[in-house]
Amino acid sequence: MEEKAENNHTELRNHRAGFVSIIGKPNVGKSTLMNVLVGERMSIITSKAQTTRHRIIGILNGNHENIPFQLVYSDTPGVIKPSYKLHDSMMTFVKGSLEDADVVLFVVEIGEKAAEHEVLPLLNRTQSPVVLVLNKIDLSNEEEVKQKMQEWENEIHPAAIIPISALEKANIGTLFDAVVTRLPFHPPYFDEDELTDKPERFFASEIIREKIFLNYRQEIPYSSEVVITEFKDRDDIIVIRAEILVERKSQKGIIIGEKGEMLKKVGIQARQDLEEFFGKKVFLEQHVKVEPDWRSKENKLRQLGYQE
Repeated sequence: MEEKAENNHTELRNHRAGFVSIIGKPNVGKSTLMNVLVGERMSIITSKAQTTRHRIIGILNGNHENIPFQLVYSDTPGVIKPSYKLHDSMMTFVKGSLEDADVVLFVVEIGEKAAEHEVLPLLNRTQSPVVLVLNKIDLSNEEEVKQKMQEWENEIHPAAIIPISALEKANIGTLFDAVVTRLPFHPPYFDEDELTDKPERFFASEIIREKIFLNYRQEIPYSSEVVITEFKDRDDIIVIRAEILVERKSQKGIIIGEKGEMLKKVGIQARQDLEEFFGKKVFLEQHVKVEPDWRSKENKLRQLGYQE
């Protein structure tokens, strides 16, 4: 019995594992950073703000200085002032990820001011170490980077400040070291071959949704949602049927486009990425459906996975 307890104690000291929450305002590069850190395309990345709506978990296993580790990253929606019930649900994901985080990555970009930042009240929810990630240094100079680091140091006194460029993968190794060394000693939470807690259907819908963000302007991307109504993984092909929800009939016409050209374009782009993501041929069928005010309906948000 004593020998078994000693073995468990040794195992505990020889493995790091923990939850790392990535938070920040919309469009500061959180999703790009998570994809770089995990090495897989987990979160949709577009130039439009508020593209991430769910809390997306990416799991990374490896060795650091001869100690095995498991990092469980949470990429959360950008912190915003809610305008719809959908936004309330998105902020619930952010708060939840902070409550169980072992390390918090607070991502800011060079142009942001430390004082009165929207995320500061949320940081009060955590007792965990906060690593401030100063992103997009490729758009700045050394003097401005030093000035910003000092500004943030004075404002929140983080455990560490790491200047990076997620897009150019600059200083990612330093950031990675800062995260891993702050993880607690703990057995792994997930099996080694798991990359995420999300099902395949979820990533299929995210890839299609990304193409909507890339191809349409104004309110269309924010008023739309993608629901996977069928996902059949066969030996030689994956059959996916998707329903694109919009709030108004006029939006449905815009999504489809003249003679169906726009919807066809979205389908071609999405299918290419789906085939790359899943590593096999994909048959994709899309339909557009009007669901008035879906962003404000609690029962609809629950069906779409935004509420418990």
